[in-house]
Amino acid sequence: MSEQQKKLLVVDDDQEIRELLTEYLHKNGFHVESAEEGNAMRRQLAAHHFDLIVLDIMMPGDDGFTLCKEVRTTSNVPIIMLTAGSDETDRIIGLELGADDYVGKPFNPRELLARIKAVLRRFEETSSSSSKQIESIKFGQFTLHMTNRELQYADEPPEPLNGADFNLLRLFLTRPGEVLSRDDLSHHLRGRDASPFDRSIDVQISRLRSKLKDDGKSPQMIKTVRGAGYILTTPVEVNS
Repeated sequence: MSEQQKKLLVVDDDQEIRELLTEYLHKNGFHVESAEEGNAMRRQLAAHHFDLIVLDIMMPGDDGFTLCKEVRTTSNVPIIMLTAGSDETDRIIGLELGADDYVGKPFNPRELLARIKAVLRRFEETSSSSSKQIESIKFGQFTLHMTNRELQYADEPPEPLNGADFNLLRLFLTRPGEVLSRDDLSHHLRGRDASPFDRSIDVQISRLRSKLKDDGKSPQMIKTVRGAGYILTTPVEVNS
């Protein structure tokens, strides 16, 4: 699918922001719909397929956290959250709930456009031929099913992973035994270096460890290498 065919949903209670983003993103080749609050967003999602959602946090009624969590129960569609520019807590909560990236308000539309393109590119890469050629990857008692992006523990039913979690786990599984720095992880996940004060990478590692039943206080699967980064220590078996 070409970029001109991508369909975006902008959810923000500020009419000026909705109109600005709709016009700007449309000029840059996207088809854009908008919603001013949760119920309008639900109607849009029921009526259309979207390739990405731009979701504001602070809205009347259901806030962006609630809506992100709701979307993640049924869909892996990429989500970029609009957060208070200086509020790291909002960013962390959004990532914990399954958002793929965030942009702080006030923001430059060009920055948001760059983030949208980067998230869509990484989302497509995970569905590309390289993922389809590998049916599954086994590690420990887990199996990552590549085509449908599901994680299975032992004989339990598989569970879907959102784009950020899938990308992070796939990176570790394709580079087992290799120390990956926070910058390595940030480049892979968001296409930029990690800020010294940005805890989002650590939050995503913590969330992934939780999904892997890896004790955060004494992890055995994804270990912390102090001052260097993180390393996957579990043997990996690729099934094509």
